Amino acid sequence: MLMLALTFSWQSRKDKIMQIRIRATGQVLLEHEWIKWVAMTYERSISVMTPEVYDMFESDPVFEGPQATGGTVYQYSQASGVEQLDGQWYTKYVLGPVFTDGETTAAEQEAAYKAQKDAEQAVSVRASRTTKLAECDWTQLSDSTADRAAWATYRQALRDITKQAGFPWAVTYPDKP
Repeated sequence: MLMLALTFSWQSRKDKIMQIRIRATGQVLLEHEWIKWVAMTYERSISVMTPEVYDMFESDPVFEGPQATGGTVYQYSQASGVEQLDGQWYTKYVLGPVFTDGETTAAEQEAAYKAQKDAEQAVSVRASRTTKLAECDWTQLSDSTADRAAWATYRQALRDITKQAGFPWAVTYPDKP
């Protein structure tokens, strides 16, 4: 019964294998690269991938690890090597981007990155605002039966979202009248 459980576990996880780690060197290869490596190193071809095949060629599958969570609006989960957990290898994820000193300092790179992301978010919010304004243009026509004053107040509140303290990341849109 234990062997059956292990087989099921392997079968349910094999679709998530993206990379393979060579034990002797620690090198991590994509599956198609590893197949070429086996062909060159062992002069063998592989038709099926099983735990026994990996073991025969002194390699380990690298399973997809958990994504990094938390952070700020400027961060995202990014792959950062592999790590071994409970005898299995997994892709390791960290919050990024990761900046390093080079031509410019890491702090300068981070500031430029944040400014770029702020600008992109502001464009997105303004586009959404423009759509909301266009959807209620009809309320300001002279022959409209809508409460023009209430709609005018709503439209002005839409125009003023760029003045909100959290703009562009924490925007509260006004309610339609």
